[in-house]
Amino acid sequence: MKKSIIYTLIVAAAFCLPACKKFLEVQPLDKLTGNNFFQSKEDVSANIYDLSRIVFGKFNETHYIGATGEYRSGEVLYESQSDNAPARAFVESLGRNDILGLLNGSQPWSTGINYNFGRITDWTGYYRAIQGANILIAKLDEGIPGVTETEKNAFKGEAAFIRSLCYFLMVRLYGNVVYYTDAFHSTALPRENFVSVLNKCIADLKTHKNNVPWTYSDPSIKGVRAGRGSIVALMMEMNMWNAGFDQANANKYYQETASLGDELVASGAFRLLPISEWSTVIKGRSEESLFEFYRSINYGDANTNLAPVADMFLHYPYKRPEYTHRVSFAYYRGEYMQKLFQDGGDKRITTWFNEDIFADNGKFMMLKFAQNSFATGEEDANPDNTFMIFRYGGEILLAAEARAALDQDAEAIKLLNMVRDRAQASKYSGGGGSALKDFIFYERSRELIGEGHHYFDLVRTKRILSNQWSYNVLTADKFNRGAWTWPINGSALNNNPFMVLNEYWVNGGN
Repeated sequence: MKKSIIYTLIVAAAFCLPACKKFLEVQPLDKLTGNNFFQSKEDVSANIYDLSRIVFGKFNETHYIGATGEYRSGEVLYESQSDNAPARAFVESLGRNDILGLLNGSQPWSTGINYNFGRITDWTGYYRAIQGANILIAKLDEGIPGVTETEKNAFKGEAAFIRSLCYFLMVRLYGNVVYYTDAFHSTALPRENFVSVLNKCIADLKTHKNNVPWTYSDPSIKGVRAGRGSIVALMMEMNMWNAGFDQANANKYYQETASLGDELVASGAFRLLPISEWSTVIKGRSEESLFEFYRSINYGDANTNLAPVADMFLHYPYKRPEYTHRVSFAYYRGEYMQKLFQDGGDKRITTWFNEDIFADNGKFMMLKFAQNSFATGEEDANPDNTFMIFRYGGEILLAAEARAALDQDAEAIKLLNMVRDRAQASKYSGGGGSALKDFIFYERSRELIGEGHHYFDLVRTKRILSNQWSYNVLTADKFNRGAWTWPINGSALNNNPFMVLNEYWVNGGN
């Protein structure tokens, strides 16, 4: 990580997420250099937004959410009759865990319609955001004009969240990563065990958690700026990831997750909106949002059209023009959807899908992401929705999973039924133990379908090792050698004698 990163950040900070426009009535940030950069509270706010924008760039540069969190367990197939169908076949390469084949530059999805999957292997963007957060925290500790002690601590909490979010995203993609928190870091370091990295992130976030508000009354930044709800959600996710890999201390992680879940619910700051108001949730900045990358055509946001999951699972009239969108590009296997949605009374079925939910072809549509579609025009654009990272329903179910792992079945069922009640589905009335744990897993798969959590849930719970749960089963040997990770770009070896790449992919992905 070179010192020149800060200059990149300074120039980039002139352009921030649209929701922060009211914070930008200051000297143009590209005119500020070095120690003159942070001269006011407004400068800090702009920098916070820019750090978030850098992280969002990793989601926006490719079909990130689907490629990393949805397709690798084989539930999704491409529609051979869709427009430019060979370019959509990447979902099945991912479903076979053929990442090296996916990255082959001669593939149909690498030419013409370029999905840029190789960029997922490059962790540079995450480290740009980490370095920027480290610098911001250091500058806040030095003192910035107009920033009170309370505001300083809140800003540090936001920066620490962005830093830890980057580490969490990288751990789930690459396993072990290089960890540091000092500003202007330039020393070469080896990759550190990812359980250790996440434990350090959890400890760091504990020191900041209570210095930020649960959420914000200003509707323009609700869910967009990290609050205590964002930090609690991230800590829950990191604890549950570690519980799957650090078995000797699993109960400690489960208890921490359960306690954080209690804290989240008791805050009263968030709620599950009625299923009839789902369009409000997915539009963004709702009372259900814990953290998101808010995007809106009203702000002129330039999303990469291929980035949203919706691009694969919608067709006319939600995607236009009609002649290239007569069918969806891909669909979830009917058999898998039957597993998830056997309860015909579940209102998610009619709210989130069309009548062809079990179609096994391109007639399938995931209306979960079609709620804010364009009514007119022939532009090839996806519905105008946010990029949801953490939301209340997902964390309630994570807390339920932790309670079930601790054999606290009554508490787990209570949390589980909060989500099922919102869906107007029948309450869980089965037994405890493994039956309850399996049901909670399926409930997360139902509730979060298309939001990029499913594959990571399979990995951390080791269900990826069983054909009961995955169409793409990993053997224990492949799992232990890192077949669940992504390859790391060879540029990571530059100027770092301690760096090693992921063994499984270096050895040919077999």
